[in-house]
Amino acid sequence: MPIFRRKTDSSKPQAKPKKSAWKSIVQAFLVLAMSLVILCIFAFSILAAWVSRDLPDPNTLSTRDVPQSTKIYDRTGTHLLYELHGDARRTLIKIEEMPDTIKQATIAVEDKRFYEHHGIYWKGLIRAVIVGVINRQTPKGTSTLTQQLVKNAILLKEKSRPMRKVKEFVLALQIERQYTKDQILQMYLNEIPYGSTIYGIESASQSYFRKPAKELTIDEAALLAAIPQSPDYYSPYGTGRYGDTRVSLIRRQQYIIDLMAEQKYITQDQAREAKAVDVLKKVRPKVVTGIEAPHFVDYIQSLLIEKYGSKRAKQGGLRVFSTLDWDKQKAAEEEVSKGVDLRGKSYKFSNAALISIDPRNGQILAMVGSRDYFSKENDGQVNVTVRPRQPGSSFKPIVYAVGFMRGYLPETQLWDVETTFKTDLQNYAPKNYDLKERGPISIRQALQGSLNIPAVKMLYLAGIGRVLDFAENLGYTTLKDRSRFGLALVLGGGEVTPLEHVAAYGAFATEGIRYPTSAILKIEESGGQTLEEWQQPQGKRVMEPQIARLVSNVLSDNGARAYVFGANNALTLPDRPVAAKTGTTNNYHDAWTVGYTPSMATAVWVGNNNNAEMRRGADGSVVAAPIWQAYMKRATKLAPVEKFSPPDPPPTNKPVLRGKVVEQKIPVNRLTGKRASDVTPPQLIEERSFYEAHTILYYVDQDDPTGPPPVNPVSDPQFGTWEAAVQSWVERTGWHVSERGPIPTESDTEPTPLPLPSPSSSSNIVIDTPLNETFWSKRSFPQNVSYHAVDPTTYQRTEISFVGPDGIRRLVGIENLPQANPLQMSISLGPPPGRYRLEVIGYRADGSQDQASVFVHITE
Repeated sequence: MPIFRRKTDSSKPQAKPKKSAWKSIVQAFLVLAMSLVILCIFAFSILAAWVSRDLPDPNTLSTRDVPQSTKIYDRTGTHLLYELHGDARRTLIKIEEMPDTIKQATIAVEDKRFYEHHGIYWKGLIRAVIVGVINRQTPKGTSTLTQQLVKNAILLKEKSRPMRKVKEFVLALQIERQYTKDQILQMYLNEIPYGSTIYGIESASQSYFRKPAKELTIDEAALLAAIPQSPDYYSPYGTGRYGDTRVSLIRRQQYIIDLMAEQKYITQDQAREAKAVDVLKKVRPKVVTGIEAPHFVDYIQSLLIEKYGSKRAKQGGLRVFSTLDWDKQKAAEEEVSKGVDLRGKSYKFSNAALISIDPRNGQILAMVGSRDYFSKENDGQVNVTVRPRQPGSSFKPIVYAVGFMRGYLPETQLWDVETTFKTDLQNYAPKNYDLKERGPISIRQALQGSLNIPAVKMLYLAGIGRVLDFAENLGYTTLKDRSRFGLALVLGGGEVTPLEHVAAYGAFATEGIRYPTSAILKIEESGGQTLEEWQQPQGKRVMEPQIARLVSNVLSDNGARAYVFGANNALTLPDRPVAAKTGTTNNYHDAWTVGYTPSMATAVWVGNNNNAEMRRGADGSVVAAPIWQAYMKRATKLAPVEKFSPPDPPPTNKPVLRGKVVEQKIPVNRLTGKRASDVTPPQLIEERSFYEAHTILYYVDQDDPTGPPPVNPVSDPQFGTWEAAVQSWVERTGWHVSERGPIPTESDTEPTPLPLPSPSSSSNIVIDTPLNETFWSKRSFPQNVSYHAVDPTTYQRTEISFVGPDGIRRLVGIENLPQANPLQMSISLGPPPGRYRLEVIGYRADGSQDQASVFVHITE
């Protein structure tokens, strides 16, 4: 049976469903895109593998040696003096020491999805790339905190931007696998820059707010978090190359606070309160150098470099606790500045320095090396406290201390008369600062009066070699070349540093024990481990306590210096005893004052760094002592009052060492004043003591001062000129060493008639002393007149007068209502030389009187 089918047109092809054109394009694009992505991933993997060959090991990121600033503090650790650093100031702290405020502020503005991504925020990156392509701009703001850490900590030297970006991606991914988020955040906040040479959040907090990071408030943290995006632009001081940009900084700070509230780190109320704070007022005023006590800091730095090397000293992250007392340092700086400002112009000096120590342990309490550390004109960075300068008379206590060791005493007398000293090279004739001579004077007065001639004599008596030995024991290091020094050493002919000078004086304060000076109490490494710590040193005994007590006893005797400096001088303290000495060099190049209490020793130097002369009269008591006194008043204000131990009684009875002028007893005719002879009536002979005028070398052997007198004093090479100077002065001045006049050189050759009875003597008043025809020298006054009366109560008053040959009566004493015998009056001044009648007259109420008189002879 045939099959019937529908007839079809075989010539027309059968129609198929059509595909739209746009679908084809999309499919092609997707295939191409997938291929490109796969290719990019493949290429990136190959590139990542290739660049990874020389990438740093991210495992060492947390253990690498990061340069950290070395911080120098005062003795309390509360005042940062300076940060020693290389190119960056940085202090590493742990995440636990970082407050939530700074962590939250940083994450809010820099990487809000920090805890979500794995080192790269791909979604944000792709979006930024697309926007960048559309706008034909380089993508910005796509770096995560991890990438920023890589950029700031690892890829510092990578120059190629594309290659750097690839490495940044690779390392960011690796770091995220190796470290926790908190570890990464800790490293980041310790690395990023905050302006100038400030790196890390701890240094930023200390620099801008002078507080540790853990104490940062919301407003402060937001301000610091605003800086790293552009540290030069967002300067809290507004002094960068962009001008004053603080308005922009505050705008960004408040934006960050808003972000913190938006991201639920803080409440809206907290945000409003933080934004209301004028945070710029809290920013520490900009210090050009950021250095306090600059000369002391330089001194500490040199000690650290010498011991630990430059790199570790500056970049080892050390914490150095110094011996500096912050309050005393500020007082020292202020008083030095005032002293130069007040007197510098009139006395032609531009600089001063001060060093203060605790003599009981050698710790440096204050150091001002120059008036202005930053003065280029005056070489302000020169630390005068460690530079050799001539000490002038402030070296004299060292010499006299050796003299005390040899047996001399404060009461020992030396002749202050112009003397020529014989030396190997040429004769030496020192003068006193005022060009005066004072004759015999005690060592106490000579030292306190800063007299040069007695000091040179003491140096000779003590021995230059012994003095230099003692100086070396005291710690002086500038006097080693002994060939340079002669008798001028005692006047400051050798140079010393103020630091060593005050330490030497400190040995007097501690009764003979010298402690090495120290500037560091403790050094900690960056991790907190103690590297070294100061311990109380043993100290070295350099003199017996008695010697130090003698020196302190003299230097604290203001009465002994009053005849030169006046009682109201600047070498005293109002509430406590203090020992002090001034010094001035020839031609006024240097002026000094050095003084101490038992617990503080201070030296002040005044002058010019270029060694230019000051104006005449700029001696230590005038320009240095006021600075010293002002500082010591402030530095000891809260300290307990301490007294110096008095010296023991002298161990020797040798008269010349005890200051007793040697007496020579001679029988004399009391009427003629001549030496008694065979023709002198016995009743006129009296034995008188006359004081001898001889140089001390007449009585002491230089090699054995406490021993017997020298058999042949002329054998001493200095005796001839010393003795001649004494005799010349005695002759020139007519000086007599006896109250009875000069030693008589003539003897009686004829009998002397016996004197008549007293010229006037009533039965009611009798003069007991002086005897009739007594000799008094003008130097012997005051003199006492003793008398008695039958009934002294009957007199309203008694008077004593001198009646001269001219008949003129000179009233010298009045006693009202005399009561009981014996009666006595003192005559303070005698009349001119001559023979006088000394009258005593008693006056009654009715006008009657009684009188008695004797003759006295007044001599020069």
